[in-house]
Amino acid sequence: MKKFFFLGLFFLCSETIISQNIAPEIKFEKEFIDYGTIKPSSEGTRVFTFINNGNAPLIIKNVQSSCGCTIPKKPENPIDPGEKGEILVRYDTNRIGVFNKSIIVTSNANSDPIITLRITGIVGVKGK
Repeated sequence: MKKFFFLGLFFLCSETIISQNIAPEIKFEKEFIDYGTIKPSSEGTRVFTFINNGNAPLIIKNVQSSCGCTIPKKPENPIDPGEKGEILVRYDTNRIGVFNKSIIVTSNANSDPIITLRITGIVGVKGK
């Protein structure tokens, strides 16, 4: 009876160890984008590119910005191991002045399930 107990315990532990090694990993090329000084009404879309360095599909569960002036868009489909994905961020460039916004990315990544991306810049005064 002890043999069956230890055999079962061995399989349970080995399954846990194996499953821990199968996980997605997210790595962004950059986590900060500086728009610099831009003109009002100019193109406000920027792209954060990432790769799944893990060995399981990466799912971007949620992407949320710190305010309504920044609209992020996440990939709808899982990102396979070794593949790249993009998170599009659009800032409302009709708002004059300095901006510093955060975008929170939530995924099923093993080591970093929540990552904060940032955008900054200055929207110049009209005519300048």
